[in-house]
Amino acid sequence: MPTDSAHAHAPGDGLPTPARHWAMATVLLGIGLSVLDATMVTLALPGIVRDLRISESDGVWLLNAYQLAVLVLLLPLAMVGDLFGYRRVYLAGVALFALASLASVLATSATQLALARALLGAGAAGVFAVNAALVRLIYPARLLGRGIAINSAVVAVASVAGPAVAAGILSLASWHWLFALNVPIALGLLLLAWRSLPPNRSPAPVGTRIPWLDGLLNAAMFLLLFLGVQRLVPHGQLPAAPTLAAGLIAAGVVVGVVYVRRQRRQAVPLLPVDLLAIPVFRLSMCTSVAAFGAQTLAAVALPFLLLDGLQRSAGQVGWLLAAWPAGTVLSAPLAGRLIGRVPSGLLGGIGLGLLALGLAGLALLPAHPSGLALAGWLGVCGIGFGLFQSPNNHTIVTSAPAHRSGGAAGMLGTARLTGQSIGALVIGLLYGLQAGHPGQVPVLALGVAAALAAVGGVTSLLRVRVQTARP
Repeated sequence: MPTDSAHAHAPGDGLPTPARHWAMATVLLGIGLSVLDATMVTLALPGIVRDLRISESDGVWLLNAYQLAVLVLLLPLAMVGDLFGYRRVYLAGVALFALASLASVLATSATQLALARALLGAGAAGVFAVNAALVRLIYPARLLGRGIAINSAVVAVASVAGPAVAAGILSLASWHWLFALNVPIALGLLLLAWRSLPPNRSPAPVGTRIPWLDGLLNAAMFLLLFLGVQRLVPHGQLPAAPTLAAGLIAAGVVVGVVYVRRQRRQAVPLLPVDLLAIPVFRLSMCTSVAAFGAQTLAAVALPFLLLDGLQRSAGQVGWLLAAWPAGTVLSAPLAGRLIGRVPSGLLGGIGLGLLALGLAGLALLPAHPSGLALAGWLGVCGIGFGLFQSPNNHTIVTSAPAHRSGGAAGMLGTARLTGQSIGALVIGLLYGLQAGHPGQVPVLALGVAAALAAVGGVTSLLRVRVQTARP
């Protein structure tokens, strides 16, 4: 059975086949399982609230616990991967994910389930933090674009497929089975990862260590900002508290300023300010935040638009929404093959232009659109997102030095989570501002999403000049 030391002398660029296929299957299964778990629980939340006899506002923390754990641990675990091996972080994350899934099944109170969800988030953070770095180890440089494209397609499809998978499970069994099914899958994944994943090839600089104080500052900054943003909008019976929100956000900013100043003095910073100093990396991060903000706004708004606004049945909505991931599956491999032939900034700009066009088309639909028109605009969104995501992720990962692949992977996940948080905040604010006319919110949200996608398209096109100027 291979270990880190057994693999360490493996020569060459990437892994040979069939080892590459087994390793990539491991990475894809792990990221798919983590993304699905993050999205499935939303649909099960009403049933969990009823069974545990808690309020809706308390139920929200079953979602927040997961997301907070990922936010707080993503960058520290990425750095641990740079120092001690991405393979080890991945194995630890999957093992914790399996244990936390079992704890979720056995939970009998909201507190127990929230703690188990936080552990699930910690396990998922281990997978998210090193996912892209592992892909860089698995594929040779000439095929790296293809590997990132496959990975991006799985993330995109899993993100939108979660509610459909959850609906299928909940139609046959209780919400406990959403977690119970994770256990055997995660245990099988753990064995597969032990046997197939390679170790780091590029050691971290001598003397690099984990800055524990920076880890605490990182956790405090994200915790304060997250709680502040959450208190800006109402959640169930929990009203908005703008004064408290402003105080929490201000405290988060102060901690963030101290944190960033410390990071500037570090040779290998926990918050990769060294990578943000690279212009193409910085622009790619801005592009990613805007794109995922647009995607989240659309993901929340579309079910309300289709079910309530256009009076489509749940079955019809499921089939219509499938047009988005279908478009992504079609375009992501094409984008992967074009990496290196067409500037990534141009591919991203075209993709986000298509996403903006598709979202604007959905926002401007007539009162009684045909199913073909709905599916067509959703397909355009999916195609655009697929064209953007793979080249953008490739640029983020490869613009960092090899020994900082973990930091780049952590920032990749942080950009996605930041965009998703912005999208959730915007739609919450829209519902608060349009309290008397909630039916207008989905259309407004799609309009804002189109604008965000357009902004992302502009920042992506700005990379063309930067990438052309690079030696």
